[in-house]
Amino acid sequence: MAEPVSAQVEALIVELHELGAIKFGSFTLKSGVESPIYVDLRVLVSHPQALDRVADALVEATASASYDLMCGVPYTALPFATIMSAKTNKPMLMRRKEVKQYGTKKAIEGVYTAGQTCLIVEDLVTSGLSVFETVAPLEDESLVVNDVVVLLDRGQGGKQNVIMRGKQLHSVMSLQQVMKVLLAKSLVTEAVNASVLKFLVDNKVTIAKDEATGEYSAVKTGTPAAAAPKAYTFEERGAVSTNAAGKALFEVMVAKQSNLCVAADVTTTADLLALAKAVGPYVCCLKTHCDIVGDWTASTASSLAAVAKEHGFLIFEDRKFADIGNTVVQQCRGGHHKIATWADFVNAHSLPGSGIVAGLKEALSCNPKAGLLLLAEMSSAGNLIDDGYTAKTLQMAVDHPDLVFGFIAQHKLRDVAGAPDPLVYMTPGVKLQQGGDALGQQYNTPSLVVGTKGTDVIIVGRGIYGADDKVAAAKAYQKAGWDAYLTRVA
Repeated sequence: MAEPVSAQVEALIVELHELGAIKFGSFTLKSGVESPIYVDLRVLVSHPQALDRVADALVEATASASYDLMCGVPYTALPFATIMSAKTNKPMLMRRKEVKQYGTKKAIEGVYTAGQTCLIVEDLVTSGLSVFETVAPLEDESLVVNDVVVLLDRGQGGKQNVIMRGKQLHSVMSLQQVMKVLLAKSLVTEAVNASVLKFLVDNKVTIAKDEATGEYSAVKTGTPAAAAPKAYTFEERGAVSTNAAGKALFEVMVAKQSNLCVAADVTTTADLLALAKAVGPYVCCLKTHCDIVGDWTASTASSLAAVAKEHGFLIFEDRKFADIGNTVVQQCRGGHHKIATWADFVNAHSLPGSGIVAGLKEALSCNPKAGLLLLAEMSSAGNLIDDGYTAKTLQMAVDHPDLVFGFIAQHKLRDVAGAPDPLVYMTPGVKLQQGGDALGQQYNTPSLVVGTKGTDVIIVGRGIYGADDKVAAAKAYQKAGWDAYLTRVA
């Protein structure tokens, strides 16, 4: 059922209908499909007052978003973005549909700096394809795109497509809401309403990428919708795990009803132990950086292990090993920190190849229950990991199931046909509110990473250790992460 809209949006829907921006009848779309409804928002350029109200609605829809610049998708959304830019005093960029082979030959026009965040402004979304035709050249210029705002979501799968590709979609109205308002005001008949709603259900679309050419295309899914892979529970996945660390993590998550990992980015033993004791009851694991704890000793490790045992969580040392096998043996087993003796699991970059797994297997042999996560994706803006690197990292995990039990990743990397996946996905850069920081870290919400992107464990740092009430913050994140998991497997 369509959610109710505000009085302002309701009035805007009626105005769009009166101006002929929303038409009913029989229309042949670009795809060749016959549609009972046609939305033509280009007529708004001839109605400046209505255009101004549209811009106000789009600005209000993005009140929670953080951005430095905005870029309208050509061509219909360009006047929307222009007025929004003037209202918000946020600079605007323009994407060329056709890059000229003379002059500057730029795809993006305007003044910007690498690392700035850019809001995408679109008139409507069907498949989401046009959104990513604008996202790509912006990201090629090292700009960060987190948010997309549209006047109208047609409700045919575009929102899900945008979210699945890591962006947040803000919409002023959906086509279902439009129909609900127009029907209530007797501006359409019951028969027209029914035909439009059936059309939307029968013409769901997704977008697919041709890996050979890099081109995107829209693919109709229709009704009934293609069956989604079964979302297996942590119990089911833990039961098929043959990795001691992975099995232990699944068991802890189930027992504590928590898929929260707190990043303990603190610099003293006292702060580390105090944080561990405060959040211990609410986490499945605590992520440490032992090399930033200035007064680290063997007593720090043993005291931390005692707190972990008391509160039933695992210790994850975020060392991010990235050297040749012989070196990582020394880094993990020896030196000042002797990580292999107290960490339940560690992580590593897959860049050096399988030698790093062999080295860590040797280093962790003194702790047969310890495991390894591979960094398959990162949350920092402008990182150099691409799809090919991620695919090879996945294969490395498949080749070494005795030690590798999962990934640091931004989304689930695979579905095992008809069976639970024992691999665990942990996602850093999670906050209750989406956004980013000045150093390029990008934050996503628990519902997005667990519910939509399919990962398992949320890693939260400053949102908890930087909170005035760390216990209350840990409880809030524990609930948000677990609720997202329950929704996914419901």
